[in-house]
Amino acid sequence: MEETARQRIGYVPLEAMDERMQEEIHRCAKEGTPRPESSAVRANAPNAFWAFADSWKALFHTGVCDHSIKELCRVYISRTVKCEFCGNQRSIKATTAGLLEQQYDELLNFESSAKYDARQKAALAYAEAIAWRLDTDDAFWKRLHDHFSEAELVELGCFVALTFGQQSWIRLLGIDHHQYMAGTDASMAPGFETAESAAKTKASPDYWANPG
Repeated sequence: MEETARQRIGYVPLEAMDERMQEEIHRCAKEGTPRPESSAVRANAPNAFWAFADSWKALFHTGVCDHSIKELCRVYISRTVKCEFCGNQRSIKATTAGLLEQQYDELLNFESSAKYDARQKAALAYAEAIAWRLDTDDAFWKRLHDHFSEAELVELGCFVALTFGQQSWIRLLGIDHHQYMAGTDASMAPGFETAESAAKTKASPDYWANPG
């Protein structure tokens, strides 16, 4: 019998946080990526909370590489490590910039998909190589340098490393959406806006994280 997943590290109550940390949690509830649950777990160690929040802002929300590229890489990592908590979120900033929901559908088969342009495919190949420790050659690096500056490659590489490590950890925690500051739906993927709609989506046979 399969054991039901349960949360392994608790959330810090909002009232136990200082004012600055509360402001960041409210920002997470309003804007998402990250959502409040993962931030409320990191709040158990304030140094970890701020190390992540500051790095995430610098590498994901700002920087030299276009945000939509980083968003595709973020969700690619979600799919490849099967982090449902992260994979069921969307960046409002990337959506506003024109990234389409359909562009998330074929991330694990990005090379053969017509939904991504050459620059997006190069970035996803970079994320794939980092996540799966793939061997690379001169052609691989020429492909990257054809599409990205060295500053962009450094930023994108650091971002992929950050999100890969965080998502690999978050997957273990047993947390889910709509458990902390429930009632907000900022940055939720279609079909995950409420706990009820999320349960229905996860029960669908074509849900992305289903075994097989």
